[in-house]
Amino acid sequence: MTSSQSYQPFSHDVSAISLADTLSPADRYQELFVAVQMQRIFPDSKTFVDCAPRRHPEVILEAYRARCNEPGFDLGAFVHEHFSLYEMPVREFVANPDDSLAEHIDRLWPVLTRQPQDHPEHSSLLPLPHPYVVPGGRFTELYYWDSYFTMLGLDESGHCDLLRSMADNFAYLIDTYGHVPNGNRTYYLGRSQPPVFALMTELFEENGVHRASDYLPQLHKEYAFWMEGADALRPGERHRRCVCLADGVVLNRYWDERDTPREESYREDVETARASCRPRHEVYRDLRAGAESGWDFSSRWLDDAHRLATIRTTSILPIDLNALLYKLERQIAELSAVKGQQACAENFARRAEIRLAAIDHFLWNPRAGAYFDYDWRRGRQR
Repeated sequence: MTSSQSYQPFSHDVSAISLADTLSPADRYQELFVAVQMQRIFPDSKTFVDCAPRRHPEVILEAYRARCNEPGFDLGAFVHEHFSLYEMPVREFVANPDDSLAEHIDRLWPVLTRQPQDHPEHSSLLPLPHPYVVPGGRFTELYYWDSYFTMLGLDESGHCDLLRSMADNFAYLIDTYGHVPNGNRTYYLGRSQPPVFALMTELFEENGVHRASDYLPQLHKEYAFWMEGADALRPGERHRRCVCLADGVVLNRYWDERDTPREESYREDVETARASCRPRHEVYRDLRAGAESGWDFSSRWLDDAHRLATIRTTSILPIDLNALLYKLERQIAELSAVKGQQACAENFARRAEIRLAAIDHFLWNPRAGAYFDYDWRRGRQR
């Protein structure tokens, strides 16, 4: 932190939070959801999944089933009758052309900050215990890897309280859901984003003292999420985010627990899958995994750089993901040593060494002098 503000131990008071159920809009509204998205009631597929119901969701679904086959049924009118569109909180902001860039950014922080109470009942928004910063525009929720760069700005601006709140929110998400979701929406729970929590915790190091160690339990949990199933794999096998290569070493890929169209891009994903010759569920999974990467969508995941339908994200071991997991292993090792947990420190230092050797072996290209993603199915760099 750049501020001299005294350090306060991390804690999150969740007593005021009622845990949201984790049903996504597709789970909750079923055929109503499909009809709304496929008939394009809203130009942006994200609009409906961010709506808040005016009545209990089960009552709305029952009403739809009772009325949908009636002559002249108007789906658009039904949706507007039963759902409230998200409205941006009233925070008037007028840019001052005389402001410096730093002054302009500093005046934007309160505009982009959301409070824990900004949580509509039965909406897809997952509640958080502390204030947080959103990207703005149509993105009205907290996003994982985006927030690291936001936190760099908060640190530079001296907003230490909000910086800490952001980190505590991510710790809360890890403790509550076992990982940091893509964003704090129920429809994002099947995936994460590049694991940058270890980088976030480094922002709390002051005068050489590892304040990041307060978050060591959450770092362990995040690591367990990314490495789930790794210990049971044999060469050539894979499980979720882990792939065991021919020499028995495990590297990681992006993934999603679901193989259905992304709810926030439902119609678009259906159309993409239709343009592919592969099974639809494979395309959907690769689209979702591409979203987990944060590079949605880059040609690095595509066989044909001009056709999204050729996406193959889950067949690729990305250099950035494995570099971040190497950092996570190193961070756990270093913080464990600080806390006197020597056996754990040695274990994770060894894990980091093994990963680094695998990265150098499979992803380094000496001719190009650069690291490349690795296609584990085809056994070659991309």
